[in-house]
Amino acid sequence: MQAEDNMEVPLLNNLNDTGDRARPKGKDVFKDQQKESESSMESPNLEFEYGDTDMLTAELSELYSYTEEPEFSLNRDYFDEDFRSHAKGRRWIQLTVEEQKAHVMRLLDALEVTDRDKRLKVARAILYLAQGVFDECDTEVDVLHWSRHNVFLLYDMGIFTALLELLSMEIDNNQACSSAVRKPAISLADSTELRVLLSIMYLMVETIRVQTEDERPEWIAAREAFKNELGSPLYNGEPFALLLFTMVTKFCSMNAPHFPMKKVLLLLWKTILFTLGGFEELQELKVRCRERLHLPPLPEDSIKVVRAMRAASPPASAMELIEQQQQQKRGRRSRRPLVKQDSLDTYNERDPFKNDDARDEEEDPEDADSGIEGEVDPLDRDVIIQPPPPPPPLRPPTERVNFPKGLPWAPKVREKDIEHFLETSRNKFIGFTLGSDTETLVGLPRPIHESVKTLKQHKYVSIAEVQIKREEELQQCPLTLGEEEVEETQAEMLYLGMLPNLSQYVIALLKLLLAAAPTSKAKTDSINILADVLPEEMPITVLQSMKLGIDVNRHKEIIVKAISALLLLLLKHFKLNHIYQFEIISQHLVFANCIPLILKFFNQNIMSYISAKNSICVLDFPHCVVHEMPELTAESLEAGDSSQFCWRNLFSCINLLRILNKLTKWKHSRTMMLVVFKSAPILKRALKVKQAMMQLYVLKLLKIQTKYLGRQWRKSNMKTMSAIYQKVRHRLNDDWAYGNDIDARPWDFQAEECALRESIEKFNSRRYDKNKNSDYMPVDNCLQSVLGQRVDLPEDFHYSYEMWLEREVFSQPIQWEGLLQNQ
Repeated sequence: MQAEDNMEVPLLNNLNDTGDRARPKGKDVFKDQQKESESSMESPNLEFEYGDTDMLTAELSELYSYTEEPEFSLNRDYFDEDFRSHAKGRRWIQLTVEEQKAHVMRLLDALEVTDRDKRLKVARAILYLAQGVFDECDTEVDVLHWSRHNVFLLYDMGIFTALLELLSMEIDNNQACSSAVRKPAISLADSTELRVLLSIMYLMVETIRVQTEDERPEWIAAREAFKNELGSPLYNGEPFALLLFTMVTKFCSMNAPHFPMKKVLLLLWKTILFTLGGFEELQELKVRCRERLHLPPLPEDSIKVVRAMRAASPPASAMELIEQQQQQKRGRRSRRPLVKQDSLDTYNERDPFKNDDARDEEEDPEDADSGIEGEVDPLDRDVIIQPPPPPPPLRPPTERVNFPKGLPWAPKVREKDIEHFLETSRNKFIGFTLGSDTETLVGLPRPIHESVKTLKQHKYVSIAEVQIKREEELQQCPLTLGEEEVEETQAEMLYLGMLPNLSQYVIALLKLLLAAAPTSKAKTDSINILADVLPEEMPITVLQSMKLGIDVNRHKEIIVKAISALLLLLLKHFKLNHIYQFEIISQHLVFANCIPLILKFFNQNIMSYISAKNSICVLDFPHCVVHEMPELTAESLEAGDSSQFCWRNLFSCINLLRILNKLTKWKHSRTMMLVVFKSAPILKRALKVKQAMMQLYVLKLLKIQTKYLGRQWRKSNMKTMSAIYQKVRHRLNDDWAYGNDIDARPWDFQAEECALRESIEKFNSRRYDKNKNSDYMPVDNCLQSVLGQRVDLPEDFHYSYEMWLEREVFSQPIQWEGLLQNQ
């Protein structure tokens, strides 16, 4: 815990300015509002499709920084140098498969030489093969084709295992680590060997992971074998991902500042994605798991529902509201009579979701589905509002469902909610309760019967609830129920390997996320994540400085993308594998200040971040190795690409929002953290991004805290409340919009986390502690058999046993009387 606390200090120091940044003063307020107003009015719908990763070409290009561009030709030269002596004038793509295998075998043998420089040349030649022998290709498609062919060939010849041994040697290279620690400035040159090895491994993992239409049967078999190999504890008794986690913690502890962290994180993310599976595989695993536990099927496919959603218009900023008020003053100054304040209150207290005729006539049909457009505080309006019309006549139930136009999610109810509802009803009508009995309805009026029937129709039992119940039974009856059969899944093996150092891994990832966040201020004690992007010689011209500036920003964005995707995958897979595995990693994230860190990340102009143009298309791989390099100018660098948004930045934002949702769901203490850190205005600004999935997760985070934000906030944000109603799943007896939460007792928050921690420790002790049954083992009381037991001693013990006897036995006075008295 001592080390943990020390590592958390930088996070705490950097997070102190979260609130200050949100409070500009004086004229700056007007300027900021004007900027926000302009950006929100211009924000278009973003045609963004969320997935596990971006397109293959984008994922490959992000592996290399623009500073590494000269190394492509270096790789080709080292390959040609050796290849020409054996190929006799032919090119690589003209060789037969057997001849290609023979050459790869020669390269594999050359990797085992002791000369470090020769090994590096061979590794660069192998990297050129993995990059698709681009000098012999005419188009980017050809490069990708030959890259795929060569990668499967390299895997078949056992290159990955050889690279792994070299990587382990480089990680343990104390000389390189100590020299990097002493250097005042670290550059690309300090991590050359590591970058080459990690690049080959990344290309192999990413290329084999991605399935294509022209799959060969041997490639499908190789993919399954490679997937099992990466996830199994074959490398020093632990999965490959743990070696990369070790690199991350070593880098963050300042013991190896030369490690190329971007490449490590990308390889770690893709390894976890490959071995555990992406979001669609997760959905399939969830369906199979529910079938195995005999639970009803899921009410809908969440991936399909989210993809079918449409984005809502962003909420209005202060500038837009002022303009609207001025227009309404000019247009409707004398149209309506004055009303009293109590009429305004009556207006605001009406059900915002009621489908009455007056509202249908007043609102334009297009506005009915606009979601969160143009929020105005009714108390601040100069527009005069008429008193509410009389209640509409009763309609058939079928008409009521038509507004809004079909809710996307089926409502859910927990068993706990039904029990709470019945407990309240019994106390009210009978005067006593029946505990957790949800079947007996004697003495309750007919409407309560109907309510219970409706609640049970929508009852949803999660996998987590079943796992918690089973864990409680195993804790209570360890001897009766016997040993639990734990399935050796990839997630289980990864968790088992991560468990001893889990807090260090989580804190290291958050420190890197903090260093890469655009809102972070440069601190002297922060870690340097630019070791694998800064050149040996710093730029001397304006153009070079601009290029390096773009490269650095792009580098940070890629790090954020990799960490956010990695954390989300770990949370989702561990939650499916066992809820307490998810809870322990969640608690480590919360204790390491993940919640304020994510809020700090979003406390910026999020539209600018999502539309950032930190890329130079002509320098992206594989474009840069196939086409002739045009002359770069300041104008071409500033222009960037023509895309509407930056895919990786939008992907990162959605991932971080999903992580925040996972950490706070059903946790009152963590929800209160959102309130304390004033997350509502930060999240509301994120609604400016017109992308349905991002808006959904922002609205979810706003929904869980509306009951704590006060009546005035809800009155001022009725359009946001309406959007929550339309887009977020309903819990039938959750009064999220009215603030009547009896569970929100502030003194219980710390107790909630402590109780959760106790349950987690009991689970880990029961399932993973090797000495867990020592209390129930029979005790051997026979002196002869105890002394006759064979004890495993170290191999060199017989050299020093006499010294051991002298030190531990003969020189130690034994108080025999004391021993007898203790007996």
